[in-house]
Parts: sequence; C-alpha cells; structure tokens
Amino acid sequence: MACPANSIVYNNTLCACPPGQLLNRTANKCSLLVANSTISTDSGVNYSIGFPMTLFDFDSIKKFTQSQAIFLEATLVMLLSWLFFCFFLRFMKLGDGRNLWFKIRWWISRLDVCFSTRHWLGDQKVVKKRKTELGGTFSIASWILFIGLFAALLYQIISKRSVEVHNVRATNAPDLAAFVNDMEFNITTLSSMSCSNLRSLDTLVTGKPGFIDQRVTPLSEFANYSCHNTSQGPTITLRCNRCRLIQDDLYISWQFIDLPNNPATAVGFQFNLTSRNPDNKKHVSFVCGTLKNGSSFDDKPVTFRGRVSNILKFNLFPRIYLNLHDLRLIQPLLHEFLPGSSFQETSQLQASLENSNDGVINTTLYVNLLSAYIVEINNQNTVGPVSFLADLGGLYCISIGIFFYLLVQFEYRIKKLRNEDNVMRMIRKRRKAQDHWDKLRKYVNYTWGCNTLDDDYNKPKEKSSCSCFMVQPVHRNGSSHKRSQPNKMNSILSKKLSLPSEIMGNSILLVYVREVPPSLKHFLLQMIISFPCRLH
Repeated sequence: MACPANSIVYNNTLCACPPGQLLNRTANKCSLLVANSTISTDSGVNYSIGFPMTLFDFDSIKKFTQSQAIFLEATLVMLLSWLFFCFFLRFMKLGDGRNLWFKIRWWISRLDVCFSTRHWLGDQKVVKKRKTELGGTFSIASWILFIGLFAALLYQIISKRSVEVHNVRATNAPDLAAFVNDMEFNITTLSSMSCSNLRSLDTLVTGKPGFIDQRVTPLSEFANYSCHNTSQGPTITLRCNRCRLIQDDLYISWQFIDLPNNPATAVGFQFNLTSRNPDNKKHVSFVCGTLKNGSSFDDKPVTFRGRVSNILKFNLFPRIYLNLHDLRLIQPLLHEFLPGSSFQETSQLQASLENSNDGVINTTLYVNLLSAYIVEINNQNTVGPVSFLADLGGLYCISIGIFFYLLVQFEYRIKKLRNEDNVMRMIRKRRKAQDHWDKLRKYVNYTWGCNTLDDDYNKPKEKSSCSCFMVQPVHRNGSSHKRSQPNKMNSILSKKLSLPSEIMGNSILLVYVREVPPSLKHFLLQMIISFPCRLH
C-alpha cells in the first residue's frame, strides 16, 4: 500500500510519520499535532451568595460577563448614545409646538428630576423649580451612569464577596484515613497506536523504590483499570471507588510495543485526574492538560520512543472545607513531567524505527500524597451591609456630582440656557390657547350658525371687519329675535367698538360683562368669528 502523504519510509517498505506528527486516517496523511499545552485546575468548590439558585443563576451571569469591563463598556455606550441623541435634538426647531421635535424636547425637559431646583439663578432671587431640556438630559445621563456603576458593584460583590482563608496544620494517620474519595485517572497516549500495543499494566508499586518500605501489589487490589481506543490514541483508565490513600508514593507503569505496520511512537500525553467525595458528589476537583514535550526541550515537535520511561508526576493535596460542613476533598495537581526517549530529527527517528531495541514506549504514573499536612479552607465575607450602602451612596454622589458640575458650567457660560424653560413653556401655552380659541370659534359657529367661519379660518391673513354684517341669534325652531335696538344704536356701537384692522387681525379681544345688550352681544359674536386668532 502507498505511504500516507508527508510520511517517512523505514526498512524500505514501512511507513511512519515525521517527528511531532500524527497519522490522520480520514485524510490518509500525516499532520502536526495542534493542542493547547495549558494545564487546567479546578478546586470544584464554588461559593454561593445565599440566594436560591433557581431565582439567581449567577453561574450563567458570570458565563456571559467575564469582568466588570463588560458593564462599564455597556454603560459608556448607552451614556454616549443618550448624549448624542439629545445633542442632535438641539438642532431641531421648536416651531409652533405642534411638531414631533418639540414634543420630544418637551418630554426630555419633563425628565428633569435631579436638577429641577439647582439650575442657574441670579443673585438675590428666590429659588424656584425649573425643568429644562438640559436638566432632563443630564438627569437621565446621571441615572444611566449610576445604574451602570451599580451593576458593576453587584458583579464585584457576587464574584468577590468572600476571601478564602487557608490554614495548614500537621496531620497523622487517622486524619488521612478520614479522606475517602472516588478518584479516576485517565492518561491518553497521543499516537496512531491502539490498545493492542499495550503491555504490563497490572502492577502497583508503593513506597520508595529500592527502600525498605517498597511494596509490589497487583493493580486490581487498588483500582479497576482498563484501556479503550479513542481517535487520539489509547486511553488508560484507573478508577478507585472510596479510596483511602495511606501510602505517600504510588507508581503505576505500562508500555507500548511495536506491532507489524504499527510502530510504538507517540507525540504527547493527555491527562485528566478527578477526585470526588462520595457523600457530596456535586463538588469535583480535577486537573487536566496536554504534554507535548518536556521542560528541557524548546517548542520544536518531538516523537517519544525508546526505553527511557516518561514519568508523569502528580501531587494530591488533602483539603478540608470548613465552610461546607467539613467537606474532605483531595485536590490533584500536576507536579512535573520527565520526558523519556524522544527524537526531534527525522534521520534519528528513522534509525530508531529500524532498531528493534527501541520499539517500546515506557510510561510511569507517579502519585505523591502530601500526607504531612492538611489544608483547612474557610471563607470570610469582605462586604457587609454598611460597606455596601457606603459604596452605593458614593456611586450616587459621583453620578449626580459629575453632571451637576457640567450643568452649572453650561448655564454659566451660555446665557441662552438660563431661560430655555420659559421659552418652551410660552410656546406650549400659545399652542394650548390657540387650541382653546379654535374650540370657542367652532362652538360659536355651531351655536349661532355663522357660515363665514370656515372662510375666515382658512384665510387668517385677510383683514376682517365687524361692521360688514350683523349676526342674529337663531333659536332651535329656526326663528330669529327682533332687533331690540334700532339701526342707529348698532351703528353707534360699531363706531365706538370698531378696532384698527391691524389689531383685529393679530389680537384677541377678551370681554367680560355681566349684562350685554342684544345688539352688543351680536357684535361680540361677530368679532369672535371674524378674528383669525393669532395669539400673543
């Protein structure tokens, strides 16, 4: 069969991958191992703030918000967007108070809830409540800033509400015997081999090799072991249920040998060690990672092969969590990786593949129990109710103070802003007066039946005259009253009460009398209908 792409040839007919490369059986080619060599460790114990998890899922919040910077950035974006929107509205004309821009700017001024009594005031003037567009802009901006800072404060309290206190004390055999954990060791040899290459996985060595305390026992007495094939290589699994670790040192060794057309080569090791308390299984301590080369090598890819053993050294830390009802949990940590025989150059690897004495990969799992000391862990709260309220008050003062300073500076340097509330109120009053006057005109038109109302209303610029015709009140039955005064009286009233056309075209005549003669009443109704109602 043809050799895979990018492969090397040894013994004239056999194929293997270059140093640091694995065989991709799907693509039938050798590819470089791409893996993260970062070692991950977790204690398995997460503190909760005391609220029910069904109501406050802090883990999901922490998943999407990795730091306080997320809250601060979102607050800055919202604050700048609000200020830019209000700045844009400043360039829109107010008009007669009926357009959309005036309504928006008016409601922004109504949002002035923080600075309504703290605007610019002249000397020796009574303090009065004012609601301005600038005050409404800065009021909402201060609340946006306060809410953003408050959210960041809550995140800090949730994520850093307590401090771990570690106390190390000496231990003895009864203390160690109380540590009963379910432990699992998974070691994957990253290679193109399978479990058929595995040999000599059946012995456990305790104590120091070569010393008087060395003991050799069957591995089955310590844990259940197995091997299964994965896409990355053979995985050795060791499971120990309710383990009582009394011995300080444990050694477990195995090896992979050459098979026809399947040489014993590996490019790294992947490990995952977990420890769980059988009585409280929701807490799991683990350490996992990938080893591609040793500390004595550079980052150049290597292939492990030869008789010198590869040693993976792990430490086990006994821990007692006093804040979790004296939970006893063993924390595994990677201590060191001592690489065995390996090759960086293609020619050296070819020579090793052709040498039958190098056709083996020796691996040793070394577990060291730190039995001299036990770590006692407790947590102490760093945030109390008084400090929380103090922080909250400080954030509120900062949010209000920043925009209060900006408000004072704007109104001090720009005189137009000092009276902008009066301008907007006058425009709104004129619009309301116009609407009320229109309602009065319509009422008069409906009640006394004036047919010229529509023409005068549609042509407000035309000059009106009250002496051009006479309005007669109409009864419900359609009959009209007789004139109570002669025509002479009407002409006298017309002359005495007639106004200049300029005034009549641009003003409102307000008359309040208790008793109105019929002819004068007709005259006033005519004036109400005739005025085009431009208000002042």
